[in-house]
Amino acid sequence: MKERAIIIGSGFGGLATGVRLAAKGYDVTVLESLDAPGGRAYVHRQDGFVFDGGPTIITAPFLLEELWALCGRKLHDEIDLRAIEPFYDIRFDDGDVLHYSGDPAAMRDEVRRISPADVDGYERFLELSRRIFEVGFERLGHVSFADWRTMLKVAPELVRLKSYRSVYGLVTSYVEHPKLRIALSFHPLLVGGNPFQTTSVYALIAYLERRWGVHYVMGGTGRLVDGLCDLIRGQGGQIRFNAKVAAIETEDGCVTGVRLASGERLASRIVVSNADSATTYRKLLPAGTSRRWHPRRLKRARYSMSLFVWYFGTDRRYDDVPHHSILLGPRYRELLDDIFKHHRLADDFSLYLHRPTATDRAMAPDGCDAFYVLSPVPHQASGTDWDTRAERYRQAIEDFLAATVLPGLGAHVVSSRVMTPQDFESRLDSYQGAAFGLAPTLTQSAWFRPHNVSRDVDGLYFVGAGTHPGAGVPGVLSSARVVDSALPDLRNSHDLP
Repeated sequence: MKERAIIIGSGFGGLATGVRLAAKGYDVTVLESLDAPGGRAYVHRQDGFVFDGGPTIITAPFLLEELWALCGRKLHDEIDLRAIEPFYDIRFDDGDVLHYSGDPAAMRDEVRRISPADVDGYERFLELSRRIFEVGFERLGHVSFADWRTMLKVAPELVRLKSYRSVYGLVTSYVEHPKLRIALSFHPLLVGGNPFQTTSVYALIAYLERRWGVHYVMGGTGRLVDGLCDLIRGQGGQIRFNAKVAAIETEDGCVTGVRLASGERLASRIVVSNADSATTYRKLLPAGTSRRWHPRRLKRARYSMSLFVWYFGTDRRYDDVPHHSILLGPRYRELLDDIFKHHRLADDFSLYLHRPTATDRAMAPDGCDAFYVLSPVPHQASGTDWDTRAERYRQAIEDFLAATVLPGLGAHVVSSRVMTPQDFESRLDSYQGAAFGLAPTLTQSAWFRPHNVSRDVDGLYFVGAGTHPGAGVPGVLSSARVVDSALPDLRNSHDLP
């Protein structure tokens, strides 16, 4: 009989782990509490529109190519990835637009247009981003930090790369113009971090995008989710929906299996949690299991922002709106302070606007557009009553879009749904409704983050945003590589973990 491996959650991290372990000869069972796969990448279909629930940007496609190759298949035979260029349009509050590009010459021209004096500083920043990328992503992104000595070995190099600075602090040492400081420092928001608090290791994202580009999956990100599910099933694994895990069961410090909310018990000596790491420790494991991640510490920890997401479809097309737009409000640092420090829902906002129909018309009925607009907001510590506030907030976003890039929007919306921090907390079981789990600060990264290989329970592993290396599609796919490296290949050995 094969050794069973149970995976809790079918987000990208859980599915990637399922592919890897099934390819190594494990009997994989993925348990998903929702009625369809994806977790944060769940797909909403309504009124003829297709709305990707979460991730919309794919970078580092080699991580996906690896998964298909493990199954003897080719990603590009089954998944159509389209490069998006420019990556984003960044629209400032004064109406000026920076076309953030992967083309070196085009990006230099944009920097020069805004501030000729900052071109050299921009080039030097990008070179440092490359060096941070080589250490933080290529060397350490798939390394387990289960042993503190691993952290000690790399600490001098991380200090040389100024990891003690924030991303924004690092950027300001290279460029002077306020618009460029914003444009080069916003990337931590893509993984739930505050640019003014997130370790400058995350400045590697700028070079990561330059290295592989920014891609869109034709058919939506859900097409990738379906593809990963197909890889697992093709190797004999199974994925069960509406299968909420109520407890991870242990005995004498070892995993023995899981208990579902229905009362059903599934035995296994290997359990991989793709659930929120704080929720796993607080709700799924027996009380007192972890000396390190105890309730008091979890309560004191810093968590990512949450999100307000409005999915909407229009009965007309807005062909002058690009695939990815970042629409900045009048405040930058002050707004982020409201979100991350004061946990206060402000009246103003900055937005990420996704228009997949700019590239893929199949996401909406003929003559229509599909949109997804995301506003960073504080997590549930804000005390916001979203039951009463959600519609007012959505209307404010609609009014802003109508006044800037989507004229006449209100008269053309024919499909609408929203997602609030309450949904992240209740539907996705994220502690405090934090959309990305633990915030990516220096003291909550690498060894300081919940480990991929549990130090508390033998046979328990973690993947996803709440463990090393962190949030974002490349991060959670890399976490699956770490777990993969910790378990033996049963196809070539009779040794069981």
